Amino acid sequence: KQWYQRRVRGPSLVFPGVVVENPNKSVERSIFVAGAKSSGKTGMILRFLDRDEQPKATTALEYTFGRRSRNDSMSKDVAHVWELGGGVALSNLIEVPVTKDCIETLNFVIVVDLSRPESIWTTLETLIAAIRQRVKKVIHELKVDSPSAANRLVAECLARYGPEHPDKDILDIIPVPLTILGSKYDLFQNFDSEKRKIITRTLRYVAHLYGAHLCYFSSKMEQLVMRARSLLGHLVFKTQLSKSTVTDHTKPVYILAGMDAVSQIGSPPSVVGSRSLLEQWKQLFLSSFPQEPEAAMPEDPSKDRKYSEPLVDTVRAQKDEELERFRKAQERKMRQSAI
Repeated sequence: KQWYQRRVRGPSLVFPGVVVENPNKSVERSIFVAGAKSSGKTGMILRFLDRDEQPKATTALEYTFGRRSRNDSMSKDVAHVWELGGGVALSNLIEVPVTKDCIETLNFVIVVDLSRPESIWTTLETLIAAIRQRVKKVIHELKVDSPSAANRLVAECLARYGPEHPDKDILDIIPVPLTILGSKYDLFQNFDSEKRKIITRTLRYVAHLYGAHLCYFSSKMEQLVMRARSLLGHLVFKTQLSKSTVTDHTKPVYILAGMDAVSQIGSPPSVVGSRSLLEQWKQLFLSSFPQEPEAAMPEDPSKDRKYSEPLVDTVRAQKDEELERFRKAQERKMRQSAI
């Protein structure tokens, strides 16, 4: 499986504090993609990998990869891509690919469906909490084995803002690169202007607070496809990236981490009882777009008919019967021992 053969002159440094790669050495990095159900995650990954395939529903946690050949070198860079299916219901699976062995080369991408604002806040809140919790634990483990690596990871994320950024003391940056992709912009652009404004300003604040890039995307708009591919290519291969910024809510937003500010985003209407700007933005968003509850996962997904596989299901049924017979036999033995 080949990654799109986009030739580059070599890696370039965009943000201060990022380590320059050896141009003659192969690079391997990972992207963990999660988001709302049917938000276009798989389609985006396929476009990034330049694969002409029909997107299929993602089951639990899936893995794929792509390669990039370098000019004037026999080396090939590798992108490991993990995709979490099922919306936020399976967010606990984040711990599977996120380990101390890969945390230094890992990037998170959260995809929110701009055409369904009733799912945006739930998606962001749940996944960011899961990411923060897992990253905190892994970095704690990394500090035991390599304190310098853990400190470097944090420093690189903070370097995007720099010591002179006016908001540096009020941010809550996640110490692993994070990107928020707003999908289905082709539908979102037809929303009422005020709705687009509330959604965009809220997303800008959340992205700014946690140190994330923010990029609007549509698989049906080629210019936005190329822009998203360029951003993902930068995340995994450190290719050159444009710093041009789009903050206008009437246009497809594109803001790199460290390029926004609270003074530019503005403040939401004051909410009685709210203790922070994040809480105020949350209350404004929820009052404008009440969130739909996430569909509960079935107690036993193996019994879900959409995952039916006759041969596997037959063997599973036989094993279930054997287990039930064994359980009953053990219960009889225990009763007889008690007599």
